Amino acid sequence: MFQYDEICIHTFLEKQLQLFREKVADTPEEADEFLSDCMAYVCDSMKEVREYFEEQGTDISGMDDEELEEAAEVFELPQGRFLIVES
Repeated sequence: MFQYDEICIHTFLEKQLQLFREKVADTPEEADEFLSDCMAYVCDSMKEVREYFEEQGTDISGMDDEELEEAAEVFELPQGRFLIVES
């Protein structure tokens, strides 16, 4: 099972309500398990975020990087990384 780093877990716990109506995890352990179950993906750049969505067949044509960053399933991490959590 993939282990998400503390930054991913903390960011998801703090911002999970941007994607879900109610909390899906209360502890770091629950967050790690949830992220693993939904196969959340960590990207090292906005270019990788764009590539991820294109590979998934998501229509992002016409979206600039700022709009993509504001998508509910994209969680901005420090150092230019992003966590993608699809519900």
